[in-house]
Amino acid sequence: MERRRGTRKGKRLAPYLLGAPAAIWLGVFFLVPLVTMMSLSLQRCDSVTLACRMIWHFGEFPEQVSQFRPFFMRSLYYAGSATVIDLLVSFPIAYWIAFRAKRKNFFLLMLLLPFFVSFVIRTISWQFLLSDQGILLGTLKNLHLLPENFHVLATGTAVIAGIAYNFLPFTALPLYVSLERIDPHVLEAAHDLYASRRAAFAKVTIPLAVPGIFAAFLLTFVPGAGDYLNAQILGGTSNGMIGNVIQNKFLVFFDYPAASALSAILMGVMLIGIAAYAKVLGSRTIEEYI
Repeated sequence: MERRRGTRKGKRLAPYLLGAPAAIWLGVFFLVPLVTMMSLSLQRCDSVTLACRMIWHFGEFPEQVSQFRPFFMRSLYYAGSATVIDLLVSFPIAYWIAFRAKRKNFFLLMLLLPFFVSFVIRTISWQFLLSDQGILLGTLKNLHLLPENFHVLATGTAVIAGIAYNFLPFTALPLYVSLERIDPHVLEAAHDLYASRRAAFAKVTIPLAVPGIFAAFLLTFVPGAGDYLNAQILGGTSNGMIGNVIQNKFLVFFDYPAASALSAILMGVMLIGIAAYAKVLGSRTIEEYI
C-alpha cells in the first residue's frame, strides 16, 4: 500500500521535477535581471561611486520618453521596414520549399547556412558590400551606372538592409512551418470547386498562413527594434536606434536608472504588441481565418 502511494506521489511530482531545471534557468537568467532592471529604473545612482538607492522615482520614464522619442520612432520604423521586407522576401521562398521542393531539408539548410556565421561578422560583411568603393557600388560607379557621390553607408537604408538580412531566418522559418502544415487536399478541394490558382492562394493559402505570418512578424520585429549593432556599424552617428542609447547609458555614462527606464519602456511597447497579437489571433482556431 505504501509502495503504491509512493508511486502515485512520484507520478504527481514528475512533471514538476522535469520542469524544475527550466524554471530555475528562467528565474536566474530572466526574472532576476528583469526585477533588477525595474528596480534600478526607480533608483538614483551616484555618478562617481555608482552607489544606488531606492527613491521610487517614476518620473524617469516620461523624462526618457520625451528626450529620446526620435530614437524610439526610428527604431520602430527601421524594425517595421525590415520586417516587411523579410516577409516579402521570405514568403515566396517558404512557399516554394513547402509546396514545390522535393528535398525540403536540403533547401532549409541552404537557407540557414549563412546564418551559422557570427552576427557581427555578417554585419561587417554588409559594411564592405555597401561601402562607397566596394564590390557592389564601386563596380556600378566604374560602369557609370551610379554617380560618384552616391553612398548607402551611414543612412537609414543601410541599417534597414542589415536588420532585414540578419533577421531573415526569424521570418522564414515560422512561415515555412505554417505553410508546410496546410493540407494539400484543401487546395485540391478549392480547385475542384473551380477556384483559380490566384483565388485559391488568396482565399485559402493566405488565410491559413496568417498565424505564421504574425508569428514571423513578431519574431522579426521585436529583436529588430532592440538591435543596436546594425545601426552602430552601418548607420553612422545620425541613424542611431534606441538600443544604441541604452548601450551608451549602461556602458559609457553608467547612468543605470535611465538605461533601465529606457529598457523597460521598450520592453513595455513590445509586450503591448505581443498582447495585442494574443488577443486577436492567439485564441482563434485556424478555421476562423478562412
